[in-house]
Amino acid sequence: HQNQKSRYSLLASIFLSPTAHAYKNDIPQRIVSLSPSATEDLFAIGAAHQVVAVDDNSNFPVGVPTTKLSSFNPNSEAIAKYRPDLVVIQVNSTKGTVVAKQLRALKIKVYVEKTPKDLSGLYSEISDLGALTGHSQESSLLVRKIKTERLNAISRIKKSNKSFYHELDNTLFSATSSTFIGKVYADFGLINIADAASKADDGGYPQLQNEYLIASNPNIIFLADAQYGEDANKVALRPGWSEISAVKTMKIISLPADVSSRWGPRIIDFYRIVADALS
Repeated sequence: HQNQKSRYSLLASIFLSPTAHAYKNDIPQRIVSLSPSATEDLFAIGAAHQVVAVDDNSNFPVGVPTTKLSSFNPNSEAIAKYRPDLVVIQVNSTKGTVVAKQLRALKIKVYVEKTPKDLSGLYSEISDLGALTGHSQESSLLVRKIKTERLNAISRIKKSNKSFYHELDNTLFSATSSTFIGKVYADFGLINIADAASKADDGGYPQLQNEYLIASNPNIIFLADAQYGEDANKVALRPGWSEISAVKTMKIISLPADVSSRWGPRIIDFYRIVADALS
């Protein structure tokens, strides 16, 4: 009980306005989530009945209260119309810190979400949201489940030295091992061809050159843009790609929409997909 009180106090000092009451006696009942990942977290820990609105990119699970609110370019007036008592906002959104300050001035509590660099960041966010919404026990169970299922997926496969290419879009943007996405593949021992092409200013998401990609000759290709129409047949028709090992062996994996780009409970699905591709 004492640890729980301490956690509420810490979260209040970090995320809430100076005039806000401690969350211990003020569990939010009108939550607005402006992060698809946070939306999935909130629903997974049992806070669905407290969520009154989510952003226009929050599309999972089915039935979330999607609105025209933007996660990329939030507007404090549009948000305030939903009379929220807690708003989850992404720190990297356009003027996100400004909007957070405006909301706090209206006595609306704000949780500023940071994109995690690894799984510890994911676990911290789930725990934070659990504490803030009165679902600490559920959030602890979810974190435990993710950890267990992750280990189950990894244990199915011996460490691999195969190379891979993770495609974000058909202009050949990818993700290195320093990113949240890349660390999933690294858990399996896979070699990321994007690492050698990364530059200091690309934030871990370099745009590869066609010639570089062909020369790198990845053994497996993962298509995170399959939801936008890319598939194995289209990849095989790209100039010069017919000589790539992954194309020759048709080891081209279409990833389900959004699974690899969100840090939340469906990270388990991502691990299972990679394990299946290697099995």
